Amino acid sequence: MRKYCCLLIAMVCYFGSIAQELQAKVTVNAQRVATTVDRKIFTTLETQLTNLLNNRKWTTESYQPTEKIQCNFLINIEAMEEQNVFKATLVVQAARPVFSASYVTPLVNYQDRDFTFKYVEFQPIEFNENRVQGTDPLAANLTATVAYYVYLILGLDGDSFAPKGGSFYFQKVLNIVNNAPEAARISGWRSFDGLRNRYWLADNLNNSRYNIMHDIIYGYYRSGLDNMYEKPTEARKNIIEAFTRLQAFNQENPNTMILQFFIQGRSTEIIGLFKKGTPQERSRIVELMNTLDVANAGEYKSQLR
Repeated sequence: MRKYCCLLIAMVCYFGSIAQELQAKVTVNAQRVATTVDRKIFTTLETQLTNLLNNRKWTTESYQPTEKIQCNFLINIEAMEEQNVFKATLVVQAARPVFSASYVTPLVNYQDRDFTFKYVEFQPIEFNENRVQGTDPLAANLTATVAYYVYLILGLDGDSFAPKGGSFYFQKVLNIVNNAPEAARISGWRSFDGLRNRYWLADNLNNSRYNIMHDIIYGYYRSGLDNMYEKPTEARKNIIEAFTRLQAFNQENPNTMILQFFIQGRSTEIIGLFKKGTPQERSRIVELMNTLDVANAGEYKSQLR
């Protein structure tokens, strides 16, 4: 009987260890905070957030270790505004593997500058999607913001593998926005907080007017990148098609956040994909990126022509 119980416990522990979705690393950089503050609080914060991200079940699906989504959460503490209240920026990065390759492709590479939160060392860090606001808005803003980006990552990962595969998680993103904590120092959750924030990204991802973006994301990753190893010519054709649709989307909906969010930090990857392309393919992608990624237009031209 004891052997059976031990085996059962081992199986539960094993399957529990492979069930979670993320392989997340959390880094808290507090170099700008006065040296009078005990640095141990930031190490504890790192540990507690890492446990939340990696040990909480964010979906009902089971992920094998090789399927876990690699992601980084870098919190740069800019100041301690009052006791246990911190103003920071949050850098979120996530990637997924490319089929039949050792390469991983970015899903998210974004810096959120609207991140003020309260943290008391060893306070429980938990997220309840039915009580996003919590009892203390500034404390709740920590978990609400982190959970927002977790569901964003899961949604984009889903979109990259199946047509509109991330819709369920984008609804969770919107739920957090609609029930976000409110306080004088909290921003980023409302339309009037700026043109580039959590509100607008959630709006764009759930707005039926922008549905084509989900098809573009799928076309770029699944029809494009995942075919580069076995069918590179077809893959580049599919990527060009995705960006052609993206150009048309941009003409109809100029300056949307979702387009800039998708394009940001992608120039090196695109250049690498098309360096072995035909002159016609290289010329076409340069033409497209001249309008879609204006900041890096010169880099595309110099590298691909």
